[in-house]
Amino acid sequence: MTKSELYSWLVDSVNHSREKRLKISNKIIENPSIIPSLMDLILNVKDPISCKASWVLEFAIKQKVSLLFPIMDRFTKGLHTLELESSIRPNAKICEILVTNYFSKQDNAVKSTLKSYHLEEITAACFDWLIGNHKVASQAYSMTSLFLLGKKYDWIHPELRIVLEQNYQSGTAAYKARARMILSKLIP
Repeated sequence: MTKSELYSWLVDSVNHSREKRLKISNKIIENPSIIPSLMDLILNVKDPISCKASWVLEFAIKQKVSLLFPIMDRFTKGLHTLELESSIRPNAKICEILVTNYFSKQDNAVKSTLKSYHLEEITAACFDWLIGNHKVASQAYSMTSLFLLGKKYDWIHPELRIVLEQNYQSGTAAYKARARMILSKLIP
């Protein structure tokens, strides 16, 4: 499948419905050679189709995280370039999936695939999304990722605490709920 065919496919076949996203993500899982072209579309940050490409990648990664391994460098390096909120949210979720797997007690391939520089790029992106003017879902996924990353990098937990405490009063109910949960786990 060419990149232009993938583009047309996303335009014609993907919408907000879980059913459509799941259907297309299953096609991606069956044809992993499409992943680099999908990543190209995600990183075309001014094009609204990047949102649809991000939605599909999120659904595919939820089912098979190893699809991301061959393009992990491009994925983590591209996080800071994302601009559209509809692209940031699914990529923040993918970061949460990666970090959760990395810190899992069970052995898995994510632990051997994610390198320190990947984790540092995820950390930077998550702090940007948490501090910036972003929707609560992106911020909540970032909080979880940063909490877990703080188990490896000592400086993260104190910084995370400061950000959460500063933004708590102005946060939405959902922001406050996630922030309370994370703050309760942080050692004072």
